[in-house]
Amino acid sequence: MKTICIFTGSSPGHNPQHEAAARSLGGTIAARGMGIVYGGASIGLMGAVADACLDAGGSVIGVMPKALADLEIAHNGLTEQHIVATMHERKALMADMSDGFLALPGGLGTLDELFEIWTWAQLGEHQKPVAILNVNGFFDPLLAYLDHVVEEGFIKPAHRDMLIVHETDDEVLDAMTSYDPPSVTKIVSEFDL
Repeated sequence: MKTICIFTGSSPGHNPQHEAAARSLGGTIAARGMGIVYGGASIGLMGAVADACLDAGGSVIGVMPKALADLEIAHNGLTEQHIVATMHERKALMADMSDGFLALPGGLGTLDELFEIWTWAQLGEHQKPVAILNVNGFFDPLLAYLDHVVEEGFIKPAHRDMLIVHETDDEVLDAMTSYDPPSVTKIVSEFDL
């Protein structure tokens, strides 16, 4: 695994542990000789993870829609910065350039990216790992909801198990590096429940 796509907030959030975790992850990725692909912003947790990776000598590629770049939030110190027309183009290009996907704390955009790329994996459109760095239990309510959805029969347990979840940089990166995608179809029938 050479390049990890990071999904995270353009805000730092209220808990300083989130920014500390983003900085730690950026440094750890660079120390492992990996690079980052992300949304290209200079602000929030996005900027923190990018700056830490760059400061540690890593490569960081940004992908940002022109409308956001025009708001002057684009990071100007990246290894590469791609300006695209739409959010759809952004997500497709980030997916193409990445060997795996890792979500940190964030809001609607982070959840949108996480669920879309996980759905693509469920549909067999890629076999790359999809993971969450569960900083200080940030994702615990979401994970409980996902378990409820499995119990209700809308997600197969094998698809739920595709989502890698760990609380430390090394654990999540090790799990992503050793990921073995399941061989399971998307279709859920009464016989699967």
